[in-house]
Amino acid sequence: MASCARCFRRMYRDQFAYQPVTLAPPVQLDNATMGQGVVLVKNGRRICGTGAARANCPVSQDKAYWEVKLQSCGSWGIGLGTVRCDLESPNNLGSDAESWALRDDAAIYHGNQPVAKLPDPVQEGDVIGLTYDHVTLEVFLNGKPMHTPVTGIRGTVFPTFYVDDGAILDCAFAAFAFGPPVGFRELIKEKQLL
Repeated sequence: MASCARCFRRMYRDQFAYQPVTLAPPVQLDNATMGQGVVLVKNGRRICGTGAARANCPVSQDKAYWEVKLQSCGSWGIGLGTVRCDLESPNNLGSDAESWALRDDAAIYHGNQPVAKLPDPVQEGDVIGLTYDHVTLEVFLNGKPMHTPVTGIRGTVFPTFYVDDGAILDCAFAAFAFGPPVGFRELIKEKQLL
């Protein structure tokens, strides 16, 4: 029996060569497109300094979820932005037609106008969850839905974050504190076809 196995191995060894599997890099904040005053630490998951950064991939799946833990208060914003979103200026997210952002005053802005307001304030240590399904952006606070839908978002958008005045945000694109609502899942990179 052993000689049969050796014979089989010799005959087919080239067909079963070891092929290492390369995993796609994880979703994280993109240090290639961040503002100049931004500092990214913890493997691209913590943002501090002054300015904005976006995830290294757009929201491409039908229903995406990500979380942010407010580690330190200050001026901050989290939401969605297009590639044309200004990442240099502090307090910029939600101030133009290229971004939609929940800010530290618990209001969601677009075009520098509040389009929704959370019923509860966001405090240091809170976890903010966001869902986006290419129709609606929804916010969750410590796992509880805030019932503040934002619609009218068009085009390719990225999860986008800004900090200023000592704010520190920890971004989670997987391994969530509260987990996604039913039907939603972690942000995934779009697979490239060759």
